Amino acid sequence: MKLGSTTRAVLACAAGGLLATGCGGATGGGAAPEETATPHGYVEGAEETAEAQWRLVMADTGTGALHMLDPATEEVTEVGSAPGAEEAAADGRFAYFGTGSGAVVLDSGTWTVDHGDHVHYYRADPAVVGEVEAEGPIQAAADTTTAALTSRAGVRLLDRAALEEGGTGEPAAREGAAALPYGGHVVAVGADGAVTVLDRDGEPAGTAVDARCPDPAGQALTRRGAVLGCADGALVLTEDDGAWTADTVPYPDGAPAGPVTAFHHRPGAAVLAGAAGGGDGGVWVLDVGERAWTHLDTGPAAAVSAAGEELPVLVLGEDGTLRAYDPATGEQTAAAELMDEAPEGAAVLIDTNRAYVNEPAADAVHEIDYNDDLRLARTFDLGFSPDLMVETGW
Repeated sequence: MKLGSTTRAVLACAAGGLLATGCGGATGGGAAPEETATPHGYVEGAEETAEAQWRLVMADTGTGALHMLDPATEEVTEVGSAPGAEEAAADGRFAYFGTGSGAVVLDSGTWTVDHGDHVHYYRADPAVVGEVEAEGPIQAAADTTTAALTSRAGVRLLDRAALEEGGTGEPAAREGAAALPYGGHVVAVGADGAVTVLDRDGEPAGTAVDARCPDPAGQALTRRGAVLGCADGALVLTEDDGAWTADTVPYPDGAPAGPVTAFHHRPGAAVLAGAAGGGDGGVWVLDVGERAWTHLDTGPAAAVSAAGEELPVLVLGEDGTLRAYDPATGEQTAAAELMDEAPEGAAVLIDTNRAYVNEPAADAVHEIDYNDDLRLARTFDLGFSPDLMVETGW
């Protein structure tokens, strides 16, 4: 079963090839030798495809083995190892597995390049490319030239070209609690809440942002701006021809739950979801376009994610039931009992057609059609425990 083709734009993706043309002119003796033009979008060592190449990248924390699942073919491949893996993050092409003292970087070999009016999809061979200094928890984000990995060890800026060539290069190190490559720069937040715009080498770019983000936790790249989670709400940053705008979106007065500590959403989508108060306070939903919060009274949440504008928010309860909510009204619209209880490290991952929920105790991943009342489309029996799971290809 193949996933349907997608037309959505993504913000975090790998660099694509440039259009190169050759031209020959006629000479008195006849036509000049024919020159071969480099095809538009050509990437050396990669195959261009007609559809997005979604992959589920999983770690069995008991063995350290890393596996990739192609939902279109149902093929599972072991692609490396990350001994001691405790958490995972992804930036579209690369997956990062935090071990507490570092982060193993895996090139999944699947990614998307957005040219604005059209999109290219690629696949190549997966491989572990190295390890980067990190002290969990980790957050990752990237654009076409820079990947940013944030942990308690600070920000590490990695050159995408080096990653694509199979190594980590020399990461630029900087203190910080959050970092998002955006608008040709890197937006970083220090532990004191100060927002700084950096260049690709991690140095101040001389651009001022008149905003603060106290106790930063959570970040996201969307079609409508870069989003940082803060103790008092969210900070939405946009850039236009070098001019930066920062909008603070405070939590509503008398908010019934604690702040979000992480955002989850379909890649690029401008509706974000996060567990409130560490999961016990329901779920916060942020509509980035409307600059508005909605609180969902869901009960204890083990994992959450948002599908996008006018699409459901999915919440895996601690009871193992997946529920769908209308992000505007907070109304529950569907429910599916998937397991007896949600596991530690549960994930709900959403792409353009399906959602995926891991069940390590059953060595399984469930595929959900979130547009059809949370219909269980397939269950993948893996033969290993998918304790950590991220999705790539965007």
